[in-house]
Amino acid sequence: MPDTKENILHAALRLFARDGYEAASVSDIAGELGMTKGALYKHYRNKRDIFDSIVERMYRIDAERAKRYDVPEETFDASPSAYRNTAVDHIRTFIEAQFRFLTEDEFARNFRKMLTLEQYRNPDMAELYHKCFTSGPVSYMEDLFREMMEQGLWNTGDPKRLAIEFYAPFYLLISISDATPDGNEAARLLAEHVDRFIERNASPRECAQRIPKTEGA
Repeated sequence: MPDTKENILHAALRLFARDGYEAASVSDIAGELGMTKGALYKHYRNKRDIFDSIVERMYRIDAERAKRYDVPEETFDASPSAYRNTAVDHIRTFIEAQFRFLTEDEFARNFRKMLTLEQYRNPDMAELYHKCFTSGPVSYMEDLFREMMEQGLWNTGDPKRLAIEFYAPFYLLISISDATPDGNEAARLLAEHVDRFIERNASPRECAQRIPKTEGA
């Protein structure tokens, strides 16, 4: 049986990505699903409640993926020990999985489109955009690289500079993937970037212990 609450989130996000959050009304969302506003209000209090649930869903998916690939699920302040026990190869597999999700999953793609539109209209949306796609990921990688340096897994350097160097191609390649019919090329370029980055920055000890990348991984 279809999950009505989930269907509402998907329909609302499609409209937010196409028309913008402010332009899409609860009536529009209900109409998209062939239901009345009254029926929709049985599941969500208002449009903001729907939006908050969309954001919560994205955060939950991100945390689940981080757990699956054995990288930190929370910020450094919330869970410092997780940052001190992250294997280099887990970063590679996680970032490639994250890229596939953000470029191939319809919900994730629409979430990106919505925030890209709304960041120029609403300061709160701009803050969320940067938390999800720019300053947030860079801070995450900065904390991760700093702790890896202290553990001897990473060559000593400026962790913030390395975080920007690592993440900037990821961010750019998402846009390239959006503009090309074949997203596999962007994914291939990302994999090459990540491998070269690790080869340059992982400590000699860690390089010697790295798990060989299998064909098609």
